[in-house]
Formats: sequence, structure tokens, C-alpha cells
Amino acid sequence: MFSSKKKVAAVVATTGLLLAGFAGVSPAQAAPTATLLVWADESRGPHLQTLFGSLDSQKVGDFVDGYKIEVVPYSNFDALKAALDSATAQNGPDVVLGANDWVSTGVKNGKLASVTLSSAVKRNFTANALGDLSYQGKLYGVPLDVNNVVMIRNTRLAPMAPKSFGEMVDLYMAKKTSKGLKAGLCIAGGGMSWGGHSVLSALGGGAYRMTASGKVDTKANPTDVTAFTANVKKYLLKANGKSNGFFPSTDQGCKDNFLAGKVPYAVIGNWEWSGYEDAGFSMSTVQPVPGVTAGTYGSAFGSVSGALLTSFAATRENASGAKALLNYFASTLGAKKYELIEKRPPANINVVGLLPGQTAFANAAKLASVPQIGPILNGGFNGSKSYWDTSGQLWKDVLGGKNVKSAATKFNKIMKMNATEGAKLL
Repeated sequence: MFSSKKKVAAVVATTGLLLAGFAGVSPAQAAPTATLLVWADESRGPHLQTLFGSLDSQKVGDFVDGYKIEVVPYSNFDALKAALDSATAQNGPDVVLGANDWVSTGVKNGKLASVTLSSAVKRNFTANALGDLSYQGKLYGVPLDVNNVVMIRNTRLAPMAPKSFGEMVDLYMAKKTSKGLKAGLCIAGGGMSWGGHSVLSALGGGAYRMTASGKVDTKANPTDVTAFTANVKKYLLKANGKSNGFFPSTDQGCKDNFLAGKVPYAVIGNWEWSGYEDAGFSMSTVQPVPGVTAGTYGSAFGSVSGALLTSFAATRENASGAKALLNYFASTLGAKKYELIEKRPPANINVVGLLPGQTAFANAAKLASVPQIGPILNGGFNGSKSYWDTSGQLWKDVLGGKNVKSAATKFNKIMKMNATEGAKLL
């Protein structure tokens, strides 16, 4: 646990009126033993508990005048999202740490409430970071950290950085038997849909295309069906149409196999880099997943996670306290204290470059990234499916012996509809 009431009071005093409308609310209005409830995933939850401490160890007002802070971790991000979707004012949180693509659905189902930031706090973040937590012109939280994935390699198996996708496949085939390899490239962080987008993109697929001006290209096909079909057959399948073992259709076992020296390349998340360093792997080896042509890369999703204000806080008369907690997350001191524990790249521009591993991920993101756009990825237009469901099925289909061109065509049709309709909501 880190702080005292005096330190937090100093943060609020020096950063000014971080949340407009909060200054007129007296902390005395909060009950002396009031508790702010915060929900988070299996990573951020325990880290927040380290930061804030338990309810028993806290003093009222340690972080927010008049309140203690209770953190409830969930088993994973999906479980957290499901809980939020079904939450009510009786059991829901005051603040939830969630992804930027939760904002649109949270607004539509009435789970999130908007906030207004002063110019002082806006200067702590880029316009893109604030935009990621906005919907139809309103902001619904404070940016916390930037999320992306990169590819790391085991230098004992792969001494040189690969310049193309084919180089990785060739290395795998050459060492598959002698080294007892379980795979050539696998997804250790972010799951097959989010973490695997860079592999999908490297082979000619994708959730959507972006124009040179940074807008969604609704005219382009998200997936080049011809190129993707040819590349999957060339690099991922044997002559009989079955998987050659290079790229598994599931992320299960990937991390363990990579750490055990049974996989030369793995996609990992920027929230877990320190664990790989502790295991002896250097962040100097990370890079984007190379494309089929040397010098090109598959695009990984880049997103912002934030502390989101829920509508339940106002119902329970905790809105002022919840906004004060957002003040803390928005402050440079709060961001630094949190990210030194969380170890993700912070969204607060005053704390960028806090840890070396974060810088390696940021450099890779500059080479190849695509923004995570919730209204498009979540789908649901005219019965279309979300990217999250569709992409996972695509990998199962093409690596499971089904017709690659048919599977890619179906996937492209769904994502083209999602891009066209979803772009209208931006």
C-alpha cells in the first residue's frame, strides 16, 4: 500500500479541477465508512489490491476523502465483461477497469455514465486515448494504459530476427523433429482473436482496413481472400490440407511451451513482459509478426483501457467519490504508482517510458498497429457476428481441414458488413 490522505490531497490540489463539477461537492457528504467498489480482471484486480490495500488495512480517506476502496478481481476479461453486462445498482461496481470497446455497449445498455474532464487533465492524455473512451461525443472514463502485443523469439532456437513469415516456417520445419518443437509460432497473450490479429493480418486477412488518413476504409475488403487462401495453404498447411503444426488454432499451452523452449516464436502481451524477462528472455528481441514479404508486418491491435464510471455510482450516491477516484487514476502520481505495479505502458503521457520493457512494445507498435474499434469489432448488424467470434472460428476452420477459400470468403463478408455499418457510429 502506498499513500496517505495528505499525499492524495496534494495530488488533487496540484492537478487542479481534474473533473469538472467535482470541486463543488463536499467530501463530508460521503458517509464516514462509505466504500467505493471497483471491478477489474485477473491481472489488474490483484495489482489494484496491492496498490490500495485491503479494507482492513486502509484508513478512510487514504485515496478518496470519506471512502475506502474495495477491489473485486474476476477470473478473466470475459468474465468481467459478462458480470458488468448483467450487473445492477444493487450489485454492480462504481468504477470498472475495462477496454475501450466496452464503451459503446456500456452506453447502450445503460451501465456507464459520462464524465467531463477539465483542460488540465486532458493534457495528460493524447486525443486518441480520450477518443477511445468516448462515444458520440461524450467521455466515459479516464485512460489508464495502452495495450498491444508483439512477437518474441527464443534466441537459442532462432538466433536471427526473421524478416518474413516464410523464414519462420522454414526454421520450424528444419528444427521441428530435432528440437521436439510443439509449434513454430503461437499466441501466448491476448487470445486468438485479439492477440492473433497480427498473424491474420500478416497473411492477408484482417478485421478492417484503414485509409492513409486514419479512417476505416469501408470500400476495401477487410480480407484479401485470394492472398489469404494462398498464404494459409503455403505456410500453414500440408499438401493434404491439414495443419503442418506451425501455427496452432488455440492459445492453450503456448506460454508454457515457449518458456520450455519448445516454440521459437510467440505473440505476447505488453502486460506480461516482465515475466518473460524474469524467465531469461530479452525484450530486445521483440518485433511485429513479419509479413509474407520482407519488410512488411502484420498489424496488431492497439487499444486503451480505462477506469470507467458506471451509472450505478450515482444510484448509490457514490458519484462524487467515484469521480474523485478517477481523479487519482488521472493524476501523474496515481498513474505512476499504478503502472509500476501493473507494468503496462501508461496512457498518461507524463509517465511514458517508465520501464524498459514498455518501451520495446511501444517501438513495435509504431511499426505495425491498427486501432481497436469497438463498434465495428462487436458487430451485430443485420444478424452479423462479432469479429471476436468469427475470427476464432476462422482459425479452427482453416487449420481443421475445411475449405480455406470458403471460410475466408465467409469471414470477409461478415467483417465487410461490420465495417460498413460500424463506421456509421464513429
